[in-house]
Parts: sequence; structure tokens; C-alpha cells
Amino acid sequence: MKQWTTTRILKSKGVKRLACLTAYDATMARLVDEAGVPLILVGDSVANTLLGYSSTLPVTMEQMLHHTAAVVRGVSGALVVADMPFMSYQVSEEEGLRNAGRFLQEAGADAVKLEGGAIRAPLIRCLVANGIPVMAHIGLTPQSVLAFGGYKVQGREAEAAARLEADAAAVAEAGAFSVVLECVPAALATRITAAIPIPTIGIGAGAGCDGQILVLHDMLGLTPADRTAKFVKRFAELGAAITHAAQDYLRDVEAGVYPAAAHTYE
Repeated sequence: MKQWTTTRILKSKGVKRLACLTAYDATMARLVDEAGVPLILVGDSVANTLLGYSSTLPVTMEQMLHHTAAVVRGVSGALVVADMPFMSYQVSEEEGLRNAGRFLQEAGADAVKLEGGAIRAPLIRCLVANGIPVMAHIGLTPQSVLAFGGYKVQGREAEAAARLEADAAAVAEAGAFSVVLECVPAALATRITAAIPIPTIGIGAGAGCDGQILVLHDMLGLTPADRTAKFVKRFAELGAAITHAAQDYLRDVEAGVYPAAAHTYE
């Protein structure tokens, strides 16, 4: 049994703040796991981060299964949550159940994540009843970016805030083991966190949540600075380091000093 399970995540509420990250391949997943991160999300953000798309909408079930399986192979302790991609669960409850099951059966994920609040409560209830743990996701839900008219903070008006509070209560009641709150005002996130029995995982939702999650490439400085969201803290600047290393390699090859004798078989 892994060190981190959905039960342990649930029991962490009010006891331990959860630092969560995304990963999309075995190497990065192994490094994050070795750091002791309790929850790794194989986000549909792979579409933007690794595949070059401008939104998460184009990523497919097959691509998500591929990346989830890679992450699972690199992890021994963290809980691995697979993001269900756009249109893999919206068509029907039966299709959502079938696709969620594929993440556990074929890719080895420990749980799935899906976007939406009260509207997803019946599906969450169905998945949980069939042994599939669910992480919910409300607030700014990237798969609805076209409906939102862009990536905008959600819940600033009283009516919208009330809807988010109702959504959080609905997914908790349906059996989700945690809920991501994305791009909502900090005061609202704090209020939701206090009101529901499951951990809230914030991303652009302030420090009042039970945990935080960031896209790994953002926090490592692999994303261009001008495309980094306000809520991201860049804990390293690996993008610049990689560019510098490639430039050094380029110079050595062009100058004929690499490979040197130390790198050559006699």
C-alpha cells in the first residue's frame, strides 16, 4: 500500500497542509515523489505544458492514459490522480464511469479528477459507489474557458460566490475526497474550507485552503515569465539553466572541444 491514500488525504484536513504538484512523465514524477509530495495530479494541463496547445480542450483520453501510466511508473509513495479530459465524462454517466475506470484499470491511477460542482454530484456519487475515488474541481474550470470568456477569477459577486459555496457542499456530499478551488477570492476559499468536511486544494485561492497545487513546470520556471499566472511562485529558474546548458553544449561542439578524451572510448 502506498504511503499516501485518499483516506489519509481526507484525515489531513485541519491537521496537515497538503503541497500537491502536477507531473506528466516518469522522471519528473519520481523526483516529485522523492521530495515527499503527497499528491501528484496528471493534469490535462499537459495540453498546454507539454503538447503546445493553447487550452486543455484538445487533449484526449488516450493521451491522458499514456501520461498517467508514465507517472504511475515513477511513483512509489504519492497518491496519483488522473485528470479526466474534456468530453470524457460530460456525455453520460455511463461513459464517465467507463472512462474513469480506464484510468484505474489501464493506467494504474489511484483516483480521478473532474471539473464541475453540483452538476457533477450524480456522477461523483456513481463513481464513488463503484470504487473510484474522485477529486472535484470548482471555480475557474479550464475546460469551460470558452464559456467563461477567458481565464477569469470566479466568485467575486455575491451570487457567484453563493453558487461556489453550494457547489463545494454538493461535491463533498456526493463523496469526493477533496476539491480543487481555482482562481477564487481568498476570503471565499477560506469560507468554503471551513464549511465542508473534505480538504480544499487551492490554486490561486489564497492561503486559507487545506492545501495548494501548482503546475510543476510553472513553479520550476520552465514556463515563460510572461505566461506565468499571478498566483504562481517560481521556486527555480530551470528554463534559463537549460538554455544556458544547451548554449554551452553548442559552443563546445562547434569548437571541437566536445567530446574530449574523457568522453571517448579507446
